[in-house]
Amino acid sequence: MVSTTDKTVGEIATANPSAARVFEKHGIDYCCGGGRPFDLARREKGLSAEQILAEVEQAKPTGDARDWATAPLPELADHIVNTHHTYLRAALPALDQRLAKVIAAHGPNHGDSLLPLRQTLQGLVEELTAHMMKEEMILFPLIKRIEAAQKAGAGLPGAHCGSVNNPIRVMEYEHESAANALREMRRVTGGYALPADACNTYRALFEGLQELETDLHLHIHLENNILFPRASELEACLSNG
Repeated sequence: MVSTTDKTVGEIATANPSAARVFEKHGIDYCCGGGRPFDLARREKGLSAEQILAEVEQAKPTGDARDWATAPLPELADHIVNTHHTYLRAALPALDQRLAKVIAAHGPNHGDSLLPLRQTLQGLVEELTAHMMKEEMILFPLIKRIEAAQKAGAGLPGAHCGSVNNPIRVMEYEHESAANALREMRRVTGGYALPADACNTYRALFEGLQELETDLHLHIHLENNILFPRASELEACLSNG
């Protein structure tokens, strides 16, 4: 059984990757809310610690069960790009196109949910597109240079953005904005409840949006709770060394 003494949601998800799926199932925010105490998060959902932790212990590891808490930072950054950024670049335009088809067919009857959904999704697409570029062009290369300097016994590498914490703060702010968009999409669709006249495309749209939500939660968790704190700590060690 995983001890919860002084543990945050993010710490539990980091120590046991299977916990992320359990938290996702129960609507416990382990990405942007990863810094919150587990006991507080589970009480807000009316759940017992024993129930959640038993599910975590019983959950089978997935293919992505790598211990990212100890893996080299460049490997984690590359994993995020190759897995989650690649997924987003394929999924976001496909979902946008699918939503357009659903609005064309069902807009007259369900425009009260579909039109706000389109507005929020389009905003999320624009934000994530710019967000991924900033990570790939600025933040991740800086993190790789910091770890390379540490391994080489060199000093802290210079960066036009100053400390690595500056772009990290921007990314965390944008993560919160993305998480808010996910919550808004879930709200306007009534928790992705399909109307009685939903067609297969409608169903595929909602399934795809829920898949997006799950993937983005894990994506943000890997950055907010693992990559960013480790990069910040490594920079601090080099600065003090």
